[in-house]
Amino acid sequence: MKLVNIGFGNMVSAERLISVIGPDSAPVKRMIQEVREAGNLIDATYGRKTRAVLIMDSGHIVLSALQPETVSARMGGKETETSEEELT
Repeated sequence: MKLVNIGFGNMVSAERLISVIGPDSAPVKRMIQEVREAGNLIDATYGRKTRAVLIMDSGHIVLSALQPETVSARMGGKETETSEEELT
């Protein structure tokens, strides 16, 4: 089982992670509120601003203070957008 550090010593299982998204859109905010009301929200921000929303296969949502790109890099994905300059 591979664990991914999502900040402040908190870890999630990489195998259970479905998606890492930003928290700014209205649909994501609604989804967070619905999961909070259902009792399936895990807030790992330690009072900091939420910068990444991790959607787990169990229906839980985990809030992280790290950028989505940072969480992705820690997973070993190293996925970054390539600019047009890098392609030429």
